Amino acid sequence: MKDTQKSAKSATAKKRHEGFTDEERAAMKDRVQEMKAAADKADGESAVLAKIAEMPEPDRAMGKRLHAVVKASAPALAPRLWYGMPAYAKDGKVVCFFQSGQKFKTRYATFGFSDEANLDEGAMWPTAFALTKLTAADEAKIGALVKKAVS
Repeated sequence: MKDTQKSAKSATAKKRHEGFTDEERAAMKDRVQEMKAAADKADGESAVLAKIAEMPEPDRAMGKRLHAVVKASAPALAPRLWYGMPAYAKDGKVVCFFQSGQKFKTRYATFGFSDEANLDEGAMWPTAFALTKLTAADEAKIGALVKKAVS
């Protein structure tokens, strides 16, 4: 009877969750480095521009344009890295961010907003947008959302 109980337990034990993916572990390591850099008062804009420069095309071009749109729409937001992604913060709290599609091997880049963004509309509203390219109309829409997010 004990043998039956042991084999049932060992079969269950093999179904355990493996833990974090390589990409998630890399994002956590990036976050630790960012916290160390913040303690050293590193220049956030330089770090953001360097991270954008590392991105493959077309994400690099979108990242550059989004950086310009965010800075023009909400000059009070401070560029900084957040989990290895370019982000923009108000009073030290991230309001919006840009995630390259390569970050987690997705087919599109993402421009998103944190819970600090003032985008509430009723009981449901979008917090992130998939981007495969960036048009002038998209830039105008994102600029308006960023302005609203910091209002």
